[in-house]
Amino acid sequence: MPSFIEEELLEAQGYRLIAGVDEAGRGALAGPVVAAAVILPRDLNVPWLAEVDDSKQLTPAKRELLFQRIHETAVAIGIGEIPHDLVDKKGIVVATRLAMKQAIDQLSPPAESLLIDYMRLPEVRLPQKGITNGDSLCLSIACASIIAKVARDRMMVVFDRVYPGYGLARHKGYGTSEHFACLSRLGPCPIHRQSFRPVREIMQGLWLVRGQSPCGDNHVLGWGEKGRQ
Repeated sequence: MPSFIEEELLEAQGYRLIAGVDEAGRGALAGPVVAAAVILPRDLNVPWLAEVDDSKQLTPAKRELLFQRIHETAVAIGIGEIPHDLVDKKGIVVATRLAMKQAIDQLSPPAESLLIDYMRLPEVRLPQKGITNGDSLCLSIACASIIAKVARDRMMVVFDRVYPGYGLARHKGYGTSEHFACLSRLGPCPIHRQSFRPVREIMQGLWLVRGQSPCGDNHVLGWGEKGRQ
């Protein structure tokens, strides 16, 4: 379970405002990559801390509950979002770093040092440590993973209403069998990451005819198999 060991090591060096940083949506085929930065109070001792874990290990209901508890307790929270088109333009690694920097820049009061899941951010001039599997080892990072995951999931529920038929509210843009089936039937919608190989390959195997697409483009009727009349 996550602990405060890393935070305590930094506190022993004189740091007080220590932010945990993590992302959500890095591996998704659609939608933004979202990052969160969370500064927890020193000497925090509340019952719900025992329930905090890597967001991927928690049920949606548990994430929502902890999302609320973290917001009620944290010294500061920042959230960064990089949309799908910038993911395509800059690549997922750069996009993830940009989202993390956005989240860190939003913190008030600002962080004095950072604990980051897996990555380091050379563009951020703060003492920092990248921790492999940090969301399962470090409480600040685990809390950031929950904030990022819930914030992104809520965005994908909204996108599901804008682009119906893909099941975005259920799989949140990740590569599930349902998502692949919808992509093969409908073709990508405007928030799909066209630089990602599964989406790109489906696009290459589909053709457009004039009319109205399932995504609402006025000049497209729909998607069909390549070569099909």
